[in-house]
Amino acid sequence: MKGVVNIPFHMPIRGEKVSWEFIYDGFKILSMEAEYAYSDGTANKHIQERIYAEAFALSLLGFLIPFTFGHPQLLVGVLVNAFIIRAALTLPTNRALPVLFTPTLGVLSRGLLFGPYTPYIIYMTPFIWIGNYVLYWAMKSNALGKSSAIKLAIGSCAKAAFLYSTAYVLYTADILPALFLPAMGVFQFATAVAGGILVLGYGKVKRS
Repeated sequence: MKGVVNIPFHMPIRGEKVSWEFIYDGFKILSMEAEYAYSDGTANKHIQERIYAEAFALSLLGFLIPFTFGHPQLLVGVLVNAFIIRAALTLPTNRALPVLFTPTLGVLSRGLLFGPYTPYIIYMTPFIWIGNYVLYWAMKSNALGKSSAIKLAIGSCAKAAFLYSTAYVLYTADILPALFLPAMGVFQFATAVAGGILVLGYGKVKRS
């Protein structure tokens, strides 16, 4: 059994700018191979440590990237969906749930602290969380078969369809402006597919 890889992971203190080097350190943690080997029904201690480390890194990066950078939205969206898909492939559900929530919290925190703040994102927040779970479930579920590509296509379509439908209902109720509709439709599908290609492509290259 391989031991735990000790990686220096500097946590920024309050007021310190988050750099790309910090994000790179997080990705080094994520590059550790996830192993799920059970002998007597209890996960090996080293595997548990890796699960905790990856869950922490994914959740932290999921918050910090939208909070610190925010733009370009396309890149941020691809990375956030990549974290969700990675969590579905490597983490048990109870450890993966924070990964589904932290990106939206990062967006809200950025708006509150630095502006521009819009209340519309609050209206969509619970539905975005549900949409993230839809993508997560699709990638993790055995009910959709074994093909990761098919799971990605179904999950991306389902997430985009759910969020667009929700946004459209809120738009017709004069709660959301029309500009939210494209962001909750094609944009969601494209970033989910791109994030999945990033994760699945990395895994394929790593195995080769």
